[in-house]
Amino acid sequence: MKAIVLGQYEGAQYHPFTSIDYELQSIFEGVMDVECTDDYAVLQDDKLENYDLFISYAEFSDLEITEEQAQALISYVRDGGGLLVIHNGISLQQNKELEKLIGGRVTGHPEYTSLPIRYNQGSHPIVESLSDFLIDEEPFRYELSPHESTVILAEYEHDDKRWPAAWAHTYGSGRVVNLMPGHHLPSFQVEPARKLIRNSGMWAGGGFVE
Repeated sequence: MKAIVLGQYEGAQYHPFTSIDYELQSIFEGVMDVECTDDYAVLQDDKLENYDLFISYAEFSDLEITEEQAQALISYVRDGGGLLVIHNGISLQQNKELEKLIGGRVTGHPEYTSLPIRYNQGSHPIVESLSDFLIDEEPFRYELSPHESTVILAEYEHDDKRWPAAWAHTYGSGRVVNLMPGHHLPSFQVEPARKLIRNSGMWAGGGFVE
């Protein structure tokens, strides 16, 4: 299996891709070859078709996603490709059609803090073998536009409420997963979070979980 990850190395204001690329390669070691790029030109039909999984760690920026690039990613997923969106990767929401593909958008976040992640057990193969965990993280708040098949995989507790932390759904012949954890390098070094990323990528990209 092969995956391509889109991030931002230079000039990232909030979520630099440096070192996180290596963590993602480590997370999928043995099951998926992971290539990393900061070039949005990867969002083309003839390039995406070479991969089982597209991982978005794209940064929030003023860089415009063209309609052709958005449609290439939508077609890729609809025709059977996998999409894994990690934390700031939901910046693809700047394009309304990609927001619909992902199934939600970020509306803001409170201060970085310690968050309990609680799985909705029995809800999905991604989380069947996983256990609740605690992580220091930037708690994104989402406005959801769920698909019929959307399953909330996990929630985090903050301000005496439970908020979505992960969800998954099918889109045409493809699969989509959005994960809230992933603010910076330490987020990718928490073992339970690594397992969540690995399971999510395997399900989105291949339809199975180890």
